[in-house]
Amino acid sequence: MMIRQTSVLTVLLSVCSWYSLGAQESSIVESEVTSVNELVFTEGPAYHRDGSVFYTDIQNNRILRLAPGAAVADTFLNPSGRANGLMFDAHGFLIACQGNEKGGLGGRRLVRIDPISKKQTVIVDNYEGNRFNSLNDLCIDKAGRIYFTDPYYSPDRSMLELKVEGVYRVNSDGTDLVRILDNKTVSRPNGISITQDEKTLYVVDNNPTVPQRKLWAFALDAAGLVTGKPRELHDFGAGRGGDGMCMDSVGNLYVTAGANRKYPLQNLDNTAGVYVFSPAGKLLEVIKVPEDMITNCCFGGSDMKTLYITAGKTLWQVRTKVAGYALWPKAE
Repeated sequence: MMIRQTSVLTVLLSVCSWYSLGAQESSIVESEVTSVNELVFTEGPAYHRDGSVFYTDIQNNRILRLAPGAAVADTFLNPSGRANGLMFDAHGFLIACQGNEKGGLGGRRLVRIDPISKKQTVIVDNYEGNRFNSLNDLCIDKAGRIYFTDPYYSPDRSMLELKVEGVYRVNSDGTDLVRILDNKTVSRPNGISITQDEKTLYVVDNNPTVPQRKLWAFALDAAGLVTGKPRELHDFGAGRGGDGMCMDSVGNLYVTAGANRKYPLQNLDNTAGVYVFSPAGKLLEVIKVPEDMITNCCFGGSDMKTLYITAGKTLWQVRTKVAGYALWPKAE
């Protein structure tokens, strides 16, 4: 059910994609018509205090920047190392998860990018001597420690050096790298977010092949390590599960999930949109987005009451009644 209509921002790029047309009775073909090329796949929005929105185009290996008042985004960084999730740290540096999917040739590392000079500094690129799988998403605590997920969604796993699709925590200077979650509870970690009191870590588990599509809450100790038993907040069932997420200033969780067209190994039970959960896991609202697949979201605007949503080839926005939470920038 659509509780509140979202407002459309701008189609940032003039792009098109081929979509599956569905199975039909035919004497000529024996399979569905499926996509052979994807021109853009937006992810990882991050808001800069100058009013710009940075986000990734994984398929085309670049980071885009939508300047204040602009109708079309420009290219901030190309190649991007197949950057996926983005987030600004407390000092205004852009932290990027460089993956290795949607065409390969990715960095498979966590980097810090100066938004002015575009200089990249590698924070960490391996765990115990093995390269990461395909870094996906991240969150940052007040001490500057970075929590990131490292799943792998592509079918060819021959290049993987790690047997675990895990969740990691690392200091901002790359020291004290720890795997805080393995695959015992979370099969394939994706979106990740930390509460303002830094006592809870939320992780999206989205593995369509198991299948397991759940939203988990993990207690954290003062060192940023998982402690105690996990709490299952929501099971997305047989529909497309969660992806990226963010939080508002009162602790509600905004999880991008669902799809408006059929994808392999999932049905259409979950409409495409942003699923808003209370800290206790109660589904408060679904902000529907008229796009095939919703990937991530972040808060922005001078008052932090604009929710930016990446979805397929489009960046969307909707105004919210409650301000979002971010380390940087703060609401004015």
